Amino acid sequence: MIDAGLPVRAFFTTRDGGVSLAPFDTLNVADHVGDDPAAVRENRRRVERMADAPVTFLTAEHGITVARVDAPGAPSPRADVLVTTTPGVALAAIAADCVPVVLHDAVTGAVAAVHAGRPGVFAGVIDAAWAALLDLRPRDAARDAIRAAIGPAICGRCYEVPDEMRAAVARRHPLAFSQTSWGTPALDLPRAIEARLGELGARDITRIPVCTLEDERVFSYRGERVTGRHAGVIVHP
Repeated sequence: MIDAGLPVRAFFTTRDGGVSLAPFDTLNVADHVGDDPAAVRENRRRVERMADAPVTFLTAEHGITVARVDAPGAPSPRADVLVTTTPGVALAAIAADCVPVVLHDAVTGAVAAVHAGRPGVFAGVIDAAWAALLDLRPRDAARDAIRAAIGPAICGRCYEVPDEMRAAVARRHPLAFSQTSWGTPALDLPRAIEARLGELGARDITRIPVCTLEDERVFSYRGERVTGRHAGVIVHP
């Protein structure tokens, strides 16, 4: 696992340490990709041991849906943002090229896990997560008490897209505009997310410099098509 660098228990899983067979080897935590369900359950139990808490894994809608989780081990909601203020609750955002983001608010202790793919970033999923955390705190609290970590994702050198798509996303997030290492239009979603978090007032942003297409430690849907998923996990202390 990769530590997220936050003041609470937070990390990003990798491919290592699970029981799934190829092409899902080994720590696949997704139950929708064709892997053996028993292997996925065991992998999720192993992630729970890493978290030292029951984990609720979101099922992404690829939009801006926010769900609040109030009990440890609550069923997986269909949402792009999970938020909790309940001690002992662990949240997880699943990804394999999209961007997992975890956030902690020092004012309320609330934590959030975010699945930020291209459609979600364009629609405002980072803003939705930020607003959900602000809604839980006193109105006069300083915004810069929220810290964030951006996990492994496909980078701006590798995420090739049509020129029209790049132009559309860049109109809303200018720093998403990028070019692949082979000279074609691309998007840099981690950079765009980092910029947006800064605009919103994040005090401290950790960015894990791991590209899912380039680094074999993590899963990549674009690179492998049939593959597993890793996760960004955060625990309310």
